[in-house]
This record gives sequence, structure tokens and C-alpha cells, in this order.
Amino acid sequence: MFSPGSGFLSRDTRSDWVRLRTLILLRWMAIVGQLTAITVAYLHFGVQLPFGLCYLAVGASIIANLISIFVFPENKRLSEAEAMLTLLFDLSQLTFLLYLTGGLSNPFALLILAPVTISASALELRTTLLLGAVSILFITLASFFHVPLTFDDGTILTIPVLFEFGFWLSIVIGILFLGLYSRRIATEIRSMSDALLATQMALAREQKLTDLGGVVAAAAHELGTPLATIKLVSSEMMDELADNPQLKEDAQLIRDQADRCRDILRSMGRAGKDDLHMRNVPLGSLLKEAAEPHQSRGKSLEFSFMPGENGAERVPIVMRRPEVIHGLRNLIQNAVDFSRSTVWIDGEWTPDLITVRIVDDGDGYPSQVIGRIGDPFVRSRRSVQDLAKRPEYEGMGLGLFIAKTLLERTGAELTFANASDPFLTPEERPQRSGAIVEVVWRAERLLAPKVNRLGENQPIEV
Repeated sequence: MFSPGSGFLSRDTRSDWVRLRTLILLRWMAIVGQLTAITVAYLHFGVQLPFGLCYLAVGASIIANLISIFVFPENKRLSEAEAMLTLLFDLSQLTFLLYLTGGLSNPFALLILAPVTISASALELRTTLLLGAVSILFITLASFFHVPLTFDDGTILTIPVLFEFGFWLSIVIGILFLGLYSRRIATEIRSMSDALLATQMALAREQKLTDLGGVVAAAAHELGTPLATIKLVSSEMMDELADNPQLKEDAQLIRDQADRCRDILRSMGRAGKDDLHMRNVPLGSLLKEAAEPHQSRGKSLEFSFMPGENGAERVPIVMRRPEVIHGLRNLIQNAVDFSRSTVWIDGEWTPDLITVRIVDDGDGYPSQVIGRIGDPFVRSRRSVQDLAKRPEYEGMGLGLFIAKTLLERTGAELTFANASDPFLTPEERPQRSGAIVEVVWRAERLLAPKVNRLGENQPIEV
């Protein structure tokens, strides 16, 4: 359904996600903080600093910001290389200030975590690794080489070696931990965002197809009467023109063309169900429609419909919703893809619940991913055996996520399990030995509302 190479779903293509103005704003905040710290250290604590070099370092950041503001437009987004160089400049400027202001004796050395955290949240992994390594290198150099902090009376601020080592170690651990944590959270957010976008596209496509089919079905319904009239009149004309073969052929041609129009409309509207008479369908018809695209793929699809405890004998009438059809279709497709020969689709109902169960005779879900089934970009049944048997099969791990998301929007609860013990031999396994997907709705969420009359077909905007 979606190409793995689609740009909008590429989780590694983030080169234009960072706005230059965002980094400029963060740098202004850092500049204000640095100037405030230098001034307070001098006026309040009497610390003697190389002010010329300190203001030179801060001035470099100010000049860089002014150039960025006046040269680049406000909506400028940085490429991967540009963002990396910008963060490297900030790291270098901060490290130079730390060198001038006591190294690890300066508590603001903790700010060296900021560029790495930004990179982990917005840039690619290799960029984050590079910035993390440079940050550790810079903070290590600053711990050995720095201008000591001196007070007005000539006293040099010294801290115990153990404390200095602990401060360095905490910063290094902070770089590693915050980088990893930010990277993991950002990756999960991006994956979920991409998968939700794919879900919305799938639902929009299904809705458009349903609406288009509904237009054709409604047209066929409305044109049925005039086409029948044309056919009736042309048949009567053929009887009256029996002695005029040439005109009789023309009347027969009119009747044949009316039949052809009827057949064309019928074939075009075969999948169109938005006619009010077909908006609500029996549960069995809904499941068969969802499975229809997969019935000619060489696998046997077996349906069974039966009431559960205290369930009515009559098959319930449910709403024909695109989300339900598309979600069930994806689940059935997954079962057909990995079954050996047969897929069982069971419908069961009670006064309170409607249950759909899809079982195949394949190998089932791998034990290591069964707890993550339904997460985006998890190829739940892609194994070494599948690579050998089906090397042409490719997927992004979105099929089950899309199905789960669409069905949960309708109030369904999904359960994934295996039908048998994977350690049993093929001879010991039961017939239904593969994966099980169980979809359960509260009856009121899926049952069609009871109405006295359907009313007229309504126009659909496509």
C-alpha cells in the first residue's frame, strides 16, 4: 500500500526539521545567561576573569546571531550539515568560555548537555554520536586545561579532585543518558506520527472509494427505471416492425444498448454500497466483503457465523463502516499472507458483544514480538523462513498498526495470540495452528440503528 521509500515516511530523513530561528532564540538565551553570570561573578563575588576574552567569546555568538538574522529568511530550515555545524559552534564557544572561567570549577559546565540533547531530538543518529563524542572530548580537555578562578585577594578557587572527577563523570553520564533518552523518545514520536499519517491516508482512500462506489450504485439505482422503460418500448417496437427488418434492427440495437448500459452500471457499482439500502448489512456480508480481495489468492477462506451464549439465531445487522471493512481486510490479508492453505473467519454474537475471530494455519507470531504487535514499523511475522519462502515480500510493519488503529476507532478491542504451541511438531499441531486475531465490539457500537424506513438516497460529494 505504501512504498518503503516514501519520503514522508522515512524516519532518517530529518534534514529540514530544525528552524534556524529556534536555534537563534536558544542562543540569545545562552548569551543573556553568560553575560549575567560574568557580571554577577565580578560584581558580587569579586572573581577576577579575563574579561576581554570572555566578552570576545560572547560577542562571537552575538555576531553569529546577527548574521543569521539578516542573511537568512525567517522560515529558513537547516540541513543536517548546517544544523551540525551550528551546534558545533555553540559547543566550541561554550567550551572556550569554560576554559576562561575555571573549567569544571564553573557549575555552568552542565550546559554542555544542551547541544547533544537538541541533536538527539531532531537530527540523525550519526550527527548525535559525533556531537556526543565532541562534547565528551571538550569537557575532558576543559577539566585539565583551564584558567583558574581567582578572587580579588589573589585566592585561587580550588575544589577537591574527587569532587571534580565526580562532576566530570556526571556530565559524561548525562550526555550519554539524555542523548539516548531524547533519541528514543523522538524516534517513537516520529514513528507514531508517520504511522498515523499512513493510517489517515488509508482511511481517506477507503472513504473515497466507498463514496465513488456509492455514486455509481445510486446512479444505477436511479437509472434503472428509465433504462427499463427504453427496453420495454424498444421490445414493443420490434414486435410492431416485424415487417420492416431495417427498422427492427434499429429497435433491437436500442434494446441491446439499454442492456449494455445496465450491465456497465451494475459492474461499476458492484463495490459501491453507499446506497441507503446497503449502508447496513448482515455481519456475514460485512466479513465476506472485507475478505473479497483475498479470495482468489490460492488460499481457502472458510466462514462460520453462529450465536454465542443467549445470542439470537438471526445474524445481526451491523453498520457498514469503511474503518471496519478496511481494518478487517488488513487483518485477513495478514492471515492469508502467512497461512499455509486455510484461513478461518468466524463471527459470533451475544446480546452484549460481537466478536470476529481470524485464524490461520501458518507458523503464528514470533514469541519475541507478540507483545509488540500493533506498534508501528514492527514487522510482526517477518522471519528468516519467510525470507526464504517469500523473498519478494516487503512491508513497513504498518498493516497491523493501521488495522488496529482503524478498528479501535470504532470501539473494538483487539487480541493477538497463537493457536498452538510453536514447539509442537507439524504432526502434533491442530488444524488451526497459526495466529489468532480476535476483534470484539460492544454490540451497541457496531449494530445498525433500528429505523422504520430508509428514506431517499442522498447525494455524495466526491
